[in-house]
Amino acid sequence: LRTATELRVPVVPQGARTGLSGAANAVDGCIVLSMVKLDRILEIDPVNRVAVVEPGVVNAELSRAVAESGLYYPPDPSSWESCTIGGNIGTGAGGLCCVKYGVTSEYVLGLDVVLADGRLLTTGRRTAKGVAGYDLTRLLVGSEGTLGVVVRAVLALRPAPAPQLALAAEFPSADTAGAAVCEVMARGLTPSLMELMDAVSVRAVNELGRMGLPESTQALLLVAFDGPDREAELARVARLCREAGATEVVPAEDQAESDLLLAARRLALPALERLGTTMIDDVAVPRSRLAEMLNGVAEIAERNALTIGVVSHAGDGNTHPIVIFDAADQEQTVRAQRSFDEIMALGLELGGTITGEHGVGLLKRDWLARELGPVALDLQRQLKAVFDPLGILNPGKMV
Repeated sequence: LRTATELRVPVVPQGARTGLSGAANAVDGCIVLSMVKLDRILEIDPVNRVAVVEPGVVNAELSRAVAESGLYYPPDPSSWESCTIGGNIGTGAGGLCCVKYGVTSEYVLGLDVVLADGRLLTTGRRTAKGVAGYDLTRLLVGSEGTLGVVVRAVLALRPAPAPQLALAAEFPSADTAGAAVCEVMARGLTPSLMELMDAVSVRAVNELGRMGLPESTQALLLVAFDGPDREAELARVARLCREAGATEVVPAEDQAESDLLLAARRLALPALERLGTTMIDDVAVPRSRLAEMLNGVAEIAERNALTIGVVSHAGDGNTHPIVIFDAADQEQTVRAQRSFDEIMALGLELGGTITGEHGVGLLKRDWLARELGPVALDLQRQLKAVFDPLGILNPGKMV
């Protein structure tokens, strides 16, 4: 990095390249800085409940390693078997279990970051508490490699929970499914997972994995609990779903069935990608507006004569509308881009954000000003200039 600064050559950090917003895409004339071989788990500390890792560690490998000590690293993106911790930190990734356990930013206690001029910055701490100075750790999480290159991270861990038990509830509409989500959360229940799949994604998953999901449903809600009262909590959710209008509620009979339901949800993105070229959105709205978001996406699909499949982290209002089109058809590509933009506009109109967990990258850079406004955007650009005055770190991304 010091040499790159001297020569004024752009540097683009890359991990496993599983990102969905173009944040790790190379730019003309750049150095691609691959982090995948910095892949050591340096320490697992059960007493202080922390892990110290390099950025190339794969998310699922860390989860399995800490489980041997009875611990748990909650952030679990759908790509957890291949995505790396460095990429998760770069985008501030979420996952299926964040409705209960939160997102990556809540688990990063400290970082070692190489700045654009080659200096090493150490942020944060290993303690449970600490308020000394500005929180540079939180600033760097989600910065997509535009402020520095992460080379080490101190991560918080939790005691491992009991295995999840799940149910599947079929709904005739987005309205009834959204009402069930709101009712569950309003009653003080905290599922470890609450995911929603629309009819398009259910059919796609069945075609790819022969999972046997019910194709007559308009919205399939998957709910899981991992606490000591998980069976009683699932029974309460089943009752609330029926009261909200569910046509069928099927609790998993055992752990194997629960795991199968969660595996079906993780198949949704690859299943939809088989249907054509995709534009994958990441709009989060208040959960009370979830049904409006889903209905709005359906209207956008109809208006633009395209198929849009939607999977959602329903418990926190994070939707992933996936626009499917034929990239060889120029007119269809125009309609797909228009649909993608209309989905983001709808999310902002409903009080949401253009990106809940995938990041801004190249894909949504032009939309950032619409969400942040001129004052916040100006401050972000000033922060970028402080860390990277020559603009060599991941140029063209974020701001």
